[in-house]
Amino acid sequence: MNGFLFDEKLPTKVQFTPSLPVIHVSILGNSPSDTQIWEYAKEKELVIVTKDADFSDRLMVDSSPPKIVHLRFGNMRKREFHSFLARVCPEIEMLVIDHKLINVYSDQIEAFK
Repeated sequence: MNGFLFDEKLPTKVQFTPSLPVIHVSILGNSPSDTQIWEYAKEKELVIVTKDADFSDRLMVDSSPPKIVHLRFGNMRKREFHSFLARVCPEIEMLVIDHKLINVYSDQIEAFK
């Protein structure tokens, strides 16, 4: 695992320092498709961080999918979002080592192998 790939609807820069690099999908051009994001993450061994359920669903049909962190909470103010992610990031980083899907809710985190 080489870092996190933040999906389109997430900030282009994070205001905290995770242990792994954070890359935003904007490096793939304007509005890359889910397939482009998926393939790039697989090729570069990145974990997709998204609010889009399509990536979680796609895990079930791909024989060697990239890992997914699915943010399953409503909209937050920017400062609150960054504060929340900074607080849960260490747990996410630990779980993503052995799990292919991490669901992050405002009050809990679920991990699936």
